[in-house]
Amino acid sequence: MAHGEYKVPGGKLLVADLEVVHERLQRVRLSGDFFLEPDEALTRINTALEGAPVTLESHELVERITAALPAETVMVGISAPAIATVIRRALARASDWRDHRFTLIHRPPEAPRLHMALDEILTREVAAGRRGPTLRVWEWDRPAIIIGSFQSLANEVDLDAAHTEGIEVVRRISGGGAMFVEPGNTITWSLIVPESLVQGLTFVESYAFLDDWVIRALGDMGVQAWYVPINDITSPGGKIAGAAQKRINGAVLHHVTMAYDIDADKLTRVLRIGREKLSDKGTTSAGKRVDPLRSQTGLDRETIIQRMADSFAARFRLDPGALSDEELDAARQLAASKFADPEWTARVP
Repeated sequence: MAHGEYKVPGGKLLVADLEVVHERLQRVRLSGDFFLEPDEALTRINTALEGAPVTLESHELVERITAALPAETVMVGISAPAIATVIRRALARASDWRDHRFTLIHRPPEAPRLHMALDEILTREVAAGRRGPTLRVWEWDRPAIIIGSFQSLANEVDLDAAHTEGIEVVRRISGGGAMFVEPGNTITWSLIVPESLVQGLTFVESYAFLDDWVIRALGDMGVQAWYVPINDITSPGGKIAGAAQKRINGAVLHHVTMAYDIDADKLTRVLRIGREKLSDKGTTSAGKRVDPLRSQTGLDRETIIQRMADSFAARFRLDPGALSDEELDAARQLAASKFADPEWTARVP
């Protein structure tokens, strides 16, 4: 038997149970808390998947499912692509959130270079099986610009302005765009999980999957938020967060920076494309602050962090934890040897 689960972003839970006989799907049974009319549509879908080769691509599964549906079919909370995804997850023997016990790490403020190193070291530790899945909240000891692994340093950052403002510039190991952070004005976290948790998902689907708990946590605080492909979380008040990922030896690093209260004027001085970044955060004036989380929740930053952790713990298993001495020592060494190295920072000049 194979079992797969998939919480559709913004939708419902979809579960697939099936057998594989001679490399073909058998005894396919879909279930979940979705809505589907007419009733016989579920039987039609299960039947359409019977005998399908396990090698079928997602679009081929979607074609089978769509062709089998009655003309008047209405799906709420699921879709044909979502069904194809849960089948892929079942075949890949994907793990579920509830299969894991997560550790919460929330330390005092630390240097940007050390944060970059901690992400890499902890991801390697999870990949090696020496550490379980980890949720880490970052605290910054200084303002910083963190550029993506493949961004041009010169194109993204006004280095003279950054130096004048006392802003450190570092490069992270994941792709994506530049982040501007200030102590107390951003909420940054990393979720490090075994790759089994996202098995059967495309790269884009994994972003939505790993961000879903954040959207639900924001909803618990009264913020109407939703996922925007490929890596943003937004709301009626503007963009709230941006995510990036890196996969290392069977582990996934998924980290997110959320805007609590950003100095927009300073952002436009130090980031060369700052005005464009502001436009998708809900403001066009460099004299304004970008504060979607503060204004939309009415809560202080520390309360938001605590409520997000509480929301995660209410849905999954989360225990407070700490870094080992070995992990911290390795991160400090990596921060000095790699992330403080000008050649790494300017790897794309």
